[in-house]
Amino acid sequence: MTDRYAIVLLMNDFITIDFETATESPESAVSVGLVKYRNYKPISAYYSLIRPPILYIRPDFTAIHGLSVEDVKDAPDFSYIWKNEIKKFIGKTLLAAHNASFDMKVLKAVLGYYELPIPRLPYFCTLNLSRHAWPKLKSHALTSLAKEFGIIYNAHNSLDDAYTCGKLVQMTAEEFYLEKQIEELLEYMGVKIKCLR
Repeated sequence: MTDRYAIVLLMNDFITIDFETATESPESAVSVGLVKYRNYKPISAYYSLIRPPILYIRPDFTAIHGLSVEDVKDAPDFSYIWKNEIKKFIGKTLLAAHNASFDMKVLKAVLGYYELPIPRLPYFCTLNLSRHAWPKLKSHALTSLAKEFGIIYNAHNSLDDAYTCGKLVQMTAEEFYLEKQIEELLEYMGVKIKCLR
């Protein structure tokens, strides 16, 4: 853990984040869910639909997350919710996502599309965490883990995905290292904290 993250992790906070998209293009986000955790317990949440830059959602993507053009046509664009809501909600807090490379790619893409500065946000991947925590499981996909551990949720709803992602961190802490702060847990589990930039 480097000094530049010390103040970020002082309160033992982390925020789980999940995006759903309209197409394979990462800037086509149509929803985002965030859940803030303190000491491995959820304390606040944020969810918003997002109007993508091109108002189109591929039918096979709608089949996955259930969102249609009708759902998002009157939603704010990402620039608006970032400036007015998400940026304040996140601050400089450590982010977590399941298959974080996807969600960080989407975040960078939408920020880039709207020519917004990309913050130096620390993040870690709960897919990697789950592989270290439960290496014998056949699948570490979020839906598979939820089924394995009896977590009932609405898969591919971005807020539900964010809650489920956080639940996995909570379960890992309870099983391996509950008394330690999040950065100590991640170090113990062999999971690296990366930087968005």
